Amino acid sequence: MRLVCLLFLGIIYIISGVNIAYGQRANQYQLELGGFVASDQTPFWLRANQYGTVPLKSSLGRLSAGLKSDYQSTDSTGYRPRVDWGYGINAVINTGKTNQVLLPEAYVKGRWGALELYIGRRKEVIGLMDTLLTTGSYIWSGNALPMPKIQLAVPQFTPIGLTKGVISLMGTFAHGWFENADRLIKGVYLHQSSLYGRIGKPSWLLRLYGGFNHQVMWGGYTNYVSPNIGADGRLPSSIKYFPAVVLGTRDPFPEDQNIQTITRFEENRIGNHLGSIDLAADVNIGRWNLFAYRQFVYDDGSLFYGTNLEDGLNGLRLKNGNEPKGSPFFLRQITVEYLFTGSQGGEVFVLEDPKLRGRDDYFNHSQYLDGWTYFGRTIGTPFLTPQQEVNSSLPPRFGIANNRVSVFHIGLSALVVGKVDITTRLSFSKNAGTYVTPYLTLPREFSGLLTASIPVNLFGGTVLNGSLAVDSGELLPNSVGGYVSLRKIGVFERQRKSRSVLSPRWPFK
Repeated sequence: MRLVCLLFLGIIYIISGVNIAYGQRANQYQLELGGFVASDQTPFWLRANQYGTVPLKSSLGRLSAGLKSDYQSTDSTGYRPRVDWGYGINAVINTGKTNQVLLPEAYVKGRWGALELYIGRRKEVIGLMDTLLTTGSYIWSGNALPMPKIQLAVPQFTPIGLTKGVISLMGTFAHGWFENADRLIKGVYLHQSSLYGRIGKPSWLLRLYGGFNHQVMWGGYTNYVSPNIGADGRLPSSIKYFPAVVLGTRDPFPEDQNIQTITRFEENRIGNHLGSIDLAADVNIGRWNLFAYRQFVYDDGSLFYGTNLEDGLNGLRLKNGNEPKGSPFFLRQITVEYLFTGSQGGEVFVLEDPKLRGRDDYFNHSQYLDGWTYFGRTIGTPFLTPQQEVNSSLPPRFGIANNRVSVFHIGLSALVVGKVDITTRLSFSKNAGTYVTPYLTLPREFSGLLTASIPVNLFGGTVLNGSLAVDSGELLPNSVGGYVSLRKIGVFERQRKSRSVLSPRWPFK
């Protein structure tokens, strides 16, 4: 812990005295020094949706350091470069019961007009939902360490020509790589694509949204013997299968006997296909904005046949557009969500009867036995939990042990006495395990979090954060935990056609 503190102070010392100039852009740095403590396993809301950087076992010190450069903003004349670039890097060191050096972000990106290409790891969420107080997007929530990808995208809603800005689109197309460590199936690829549209201009009172995302685990090899994997332990991995992966084509190579054998249980589709179809709307009510959203789940054919329509994420977000103006209590935002995944098309699977193609077993798969996880963390909503997170007294299941859930959630953000930021998340869930390995007692679980942040006059201005979290119930180990940190965010500018490094100055006067 002493070494982590010295590193923190040393980095502040160096950055406080460095001005780098090259191009017209602002580069943001962030430093955070903190520590966790917990009576048992790290409470749910201290670690969920933290991009896999908070370990299950607490009582540790933490140092996070990041540097990023975004695209140049529009200047006073309205000029914005058509071609631009940026980068980001973030390192996290955890010490204590769990010793880790993690790199949740390390990427370079380039822009040509509305089109963006990035390579590396970057923090992202996918889907239509509130991003501040949510339980997490169903399919890609930021719960796991970011996956290395190459992604081509239109990352923001961009108006289509001839519609006068009424219709806008955004979308992504990416190729990524799963980890090899501790997975039964190694060398697995990720295909990821999405397309979302908006009807309505930003200035309108009402806007409508809709779209979908498509995730595919494909390729790979294993020494694990299974009737669902070829005799040589290899799954279809060559480039010739890629179009069928992207399009979800059935029986793409009827003459390929290896494919016929390996993919028979998926109706001759290559890989594990899953995702969500999202609908949303937002409306301005005075200075408030109301955002409503629904994410429909697909993990098999149940959504196509309409047998799992009750499954999905439902949310309402109310956001305050007023200025605080010295009020002793200013409500910034409130988010209410309900997540249900208990149907999965029913408990029976009959291939010949579309209405009985149930037992979707969300985030699990008969070939990709590790499930929809990355380094042991669920990639999608953290309420679909892997075996290592739940109580050891519950029936064991490899991969995602609990994917039939009912979750009520409320989140609140407020400003108190004009300077203290307060955030709370309160979640109550009922859990049924899986159809394969059910929890007959339907364990209940409450997870809560209260966080307060206040600016302090240290090191030229920092933010002191404190969090208190609790898990109470039968699903997770009962635990109380906390996190305290000191965070500094700053900017050093890069100016045109010059580069200078000044002598460091002591920043602690």
